[in-house]
Amino acid sequence: MVADDGASIAVYCTEPARAAEGKALAARLSLPLTDTAAIKVNYLLTLTGQMLELRQLNVDAPGPVYADFVSGPFGYRRVHGPGVRQLLARAVGIKAGFRPSVTDVTAGLGRDAFLLALLGCRVSMIERSPLVHALLADGLMRAQVASDAHADSLDRLTLTCADAKGVLENLADADRPDTVYLDPMYPCRARSALNSKDMRALRALVGDDEDAPDLLTTALSCARRRVAVKRPRLAPPLVGPPPMFQLKGTSTRYDVYTARAGERTG
Repeated sequence: MVADDGASIAVYCTEPARAAEGKALAARLSLPLTDTAAIKVNYLLTLTGQMLELRQLNVDAPGPVYADFVSGPFGYRRVHGPGVRQLLARAVGIKAGFRPSVTDVTAGLGRDAFLLALLGCRVSMIERSPLVHALLADGLMRAQVASDAHADSLDRLTLTCADAKGVLENLADADRPDTVYLDPMYPCRARSALNSKDMRALRALVGDDEDAPDLLTTALSCARRRVAVKRPRLAPPLVGPPPMFQLKGTSTRYDVYTARAGERTG
């Protein structure tokens, strides 16, 4: 596979016991399967004894990229929970006694969706990249195995690999979410909060979400209440109608739009 920036990628399995899984994964993603980490590619989608991770092989490459809801900061949030007043919660419409249903149409590694599930929202995640979907699905599976008091949060999450625009256009009225959430991939900028190793690696493989304005239009016709779009703090809004209001953080901004009830195009 050749990625958006010309980088190449192969599947590599470090554990003989998981060789069949590695072969099936390579076939599903239409990627070459290698039995050596010395192969001349830019990335290895690596199946270890513990997880599925994306490894960059260039000089001075950062650590592996993977979905993780068990350890680190997200493990902490599983125990202590995020604050209801944080910007993300306010952006999607969480209020005292009300938890909106949310469709996250740019799921990525699932971090925002997971936080919303911890807060009590039912979240339908849609990710169109089969590779990113595989990383996210593996993270969710590992989180399910790690038994703790937040299993109910994981039960509030669903994941689909598909083009979000088509999914939204074909939703039955009864299945329309209260809120549609977008966090489109955008060109990395110096000092961006999202200019992390994870975002750089994923952007190199899947490219920018250049169709985000079209997806916003579809989302506005699908959501029952609102659409929330995550943007860099100083970036312009997506092309389209102006947001109803904005919530600004240190490096991130949420543009919130009123849904267009009754104006579905699909």
